[in-house]
Amino acid sequence: MKIQIPLEPLAVLYTLQKAGLEAYIVGGAVRDLILAAQQNTTDNSKDYDFTTNATPEQLQAVFPESFYENTFGTVSITPEHLRTQLGLPVDTALENEDHNTDELSTSRRIIDLANASKIHRSLQESGLQNKPASPSATAPHQPAKKIVPYEITTFRSDGMYSDHRRPETVTWGSTLQEDLDRRDFTVNAMAIAVDQAFLEELFSAPQTLVGNNSIELNPEKYTLNDPHSGEQDLANHLIKTVGDPQRRFQEDALRMLRAIRFSVQLNMRIEAETYHALKTHHELLGHISFERIRDEFLKMIVSNYPKEAIELLDETGLLYYIIPELLDAKGVEQGGHHTTDVWTHSLDALAECPSQDPVVKLAALLHDISKPETFALVNGLPTFYNHEILGSRKAKKIAQRLRLSNYDIDRIFILVRHHMFHYQQDHTDAAIRRFMRKVGLENIDDILDVREGDRLGSGARKTSWRLEEMKERMIEQLNQPMDVTDLAIDGTDLMRELQLQPGPVIGKLLHSLFEQVMDNPELNTKETLLEKARQELA
Repeated sequence: MKIQIPLEPLAVLYTLQKAGLEAYIVGGAVRDLILAAQQNTTDNSKDYDFTTNATPEQLQAVFPESFYENTFGTVSITPEHLRTQLGLPVDTALENEDHNTDELSTSRRIIDLANASKIHRSLQESGLQNKPASPSATAPHQPAKKIVPYEITTFRSDGMYSDHRRPETVTWGSTLQEDLDRRDFTVNAMAIAVDQAFLEELFSAPQTLVGNNSIELNPEKYTLNDPHSGEQDLANHLIKTVGDPQRRFQEDALRMLRAIRFSVQLNMRIEAETYHALKTHHELLGHISFERIRDEFLKMIVSNYPKEAIELLDETGLLYYIIPELLDAKGVEQGGHHTTDVWTHSLDALAECPSQDPVVKLAALLHDISKPETFALVNGLPTFYNHEILGSRKAKKIAQRLRLSNYDIDRIFILVRHHMFHYQQDHTDAAIRRFMRKVGLENIDDILDVREGDRLGSGARKTSWRLEEMKERMIEQLNQPMDVTDLAIDGTDLMRELQLQPGPVIGKLLHSLFEQVMDNPELNTKETLLEKARQELA
């Protein structure tokens, strides 16, 4: 099969081989290259890892601008330093390229502060422009810009595992076979070597490689090392461990979550013995930190098959160690427009939520998390009074357990707390503005996505004229006052014009004036507000 490899990974191989060292592309990059070739698609992966017989010290001698920061034999070099070392033109696009997050379209968003032309100054200052960085999710408006370096790791052989996560010892291996034997799944245990003569010819005139971002390799130009038949498992859409799955999961319990994550990311089934081992050893997940659990879980729920991910976690017993509260939703019947129990509806809402922000997806999954505890029959019909209030508190605790950032914990709370919003045509503009202010302008698009998942997860139609009309009315309100700071006067004006002394009365007056302006923005002039203040003091 022909494969396409970017220029920089080939440069890593060339540099190592030129120094007389073995060099291979390894792991997920090889999987994705082979999968793209099998499916006749383009591999867009930017995450390339390498393995070699060179020690870290030898690697740093070969790559003077590299850095070595861990105990696992991994040396890293940035694409810019690599190109500079080889005399390749530095690609300025690399400086703006995001290697760490998915590209998320903003064209479908309703409240896009970054591009809105009609928006009040105070909203710009208090909106997404000052949004804190979030380690657990990247918002569509401001994707994190981070250049991920290429990682080169010495052949490794792992010692005994005592904590079900990390080997007690790591020793340098002498062969590629040793390194591939220690890997988790067959589809990740392949390596590619590229013909040295081809690489020497390719890099003989670096100046001619301007603009060559990807190089096509015919089968005679590369060798696939595949001792565990990963290529065949890819073709058969099969996730299977390297060697005995019982041993693999006992060594590192995080591999159980990775099995499910790869299954839903790659649309592959889990091989029977591997699946059985998941069910047998699910309790070992209790040894894994929630930071690592969170990372795998969030990747699952932004895959194309998030519902299936939750179902697999449930079937194998792993969900109990992540979000056991969800299990209480099974068999809790609903009334009205709902046709399924709370459990099925929650999974359907997750699947239908259009956002690719994992925090919004999580909010969609948890939006009815307190329905089981608020269930009651009234006149023979199920009711769930205040489930959104109790649910927001429970969702917050779950987000804390998953070690989300404080910013994302607050987002989860807001999205679950206010997901029950409704719209009527007779709602005033002031009511629309109050809703936007209560939810937070930066959360409007996200709560609309949660609502869409909720609606479609209940079997409703895709389009809702009420929701579309509400969106239009919210856009119309973007330039209206939404905070006390938007008033045409401030505390200094009140004290100077009305001869008032500093004190609580100033704040009370401003709040009262703001509530009047929320109902009628035309009152927001200095003269009118001063007159209103005089009337209140009379």
